[in-house]
Amino acid sequence: MSEPTGAARRRGPFKVGDQVQLTDPKGRHYTFTLEEGKSFHTHKGAFPHDELIGAPEGSVVRTTGNVAYLALRPLLPDYVLSMPRGAAVVYPKDAGQILAMADIFPGARVVEAGVGSGSLSSFLLRAIGDQGMLHSYERRADFADIATQNVERYFGGPHPAWTLTVGDLQDNLSDTDVDRVILDMLAPWECLEAVSKALVPGGILCAYVATTTQLARTVEAIREHGTFNEPSAWETMVRTWHVEGLAVRPDHRMIGHTGFLLTARRLADGVEPPLRRRRPAKGAYGDDYTGPGSASGGAAKDTSGSATERG
Repeated sequence: MSEPTGAARRRGPFKVGDQVQLTDPKGRHYTFTLEEGKSFHTHKGAFPHDELIGAPEGSVVRTTGNVAYLALRPLLPDYVLSMPRGAAVVYPKDAGQILAMADIFPGARVVEAGVGSGSLSSFLLRAIGDQGMLHSYERRADFADIATQNVERYFGGPHPAWTLTVGDLQDNLSDTDVDRVILDMLAPWECLEAVSKALVPGGILCAYVATTTQLARTVEAIREHGTFNEPSAWETMVRTWHVEGLAVRPDHRMIGHTGFLLTARRLADGVEPPLRRRRPAKGAYGDDYTGPGSASGGAAKDTSGSATERG
């Protein structure tokens, strides 16, 4: 049985063509590709690539300036943060949430819109494996080219489960029986009809948006569409800690807001979403609001401000 695509590049001694991440005494990272006869140069001296070729991962090399560097293969979170960018990348903290909360499983059939620089595509491909299917859609050809180069550099060549189409998802989506759809785009609400037709009953829609305005409009559009259950929305923040003897405290910097995530599940055909009862704060729905939660939107509202709306 052959190894999954890219697995051989993740273990064993360093080989020509491997990505290497060096860590200097101050914790700074430097990433390069091993080539025979080449040298790695820094302001602290240089050393030949040949010193690492054939050496085990976790080796230490010294430059001509006698500075020690720890050599490891970059983890995927390290790789996506250092790879060439066309568009902003999906941060590892959000990619991890997408893999978990959208329940990406081996062999899954996944559609992705907004490939950007290929960060999320790499995470998705590693999760679904060679037997899965990832069809990515990207409107800009230059972003698609950068993403292709980044994904192939990580896996060591084309991934058998990946197809990349340049164009709008709502105009080009022809996939059916899709398990998961991931939307990383400015206006995900424009794609709901196409996504609803592609997803299997119980399939998951996951949207990644940057602003509260996009989040609110996407949630309300999902509620209005009527083929999904009540969406869930959240964001994640990561704070590292300084641990040095008795000095144990949060670091002064953290990875704060990068984007909002929301998920919703496809209902069976012909099924209406159950009524959802909620008590919004006064003023949550203005006088000019006509969506779910308003009298004209098909939900009853009493004098106390409580509303019954479709979920």
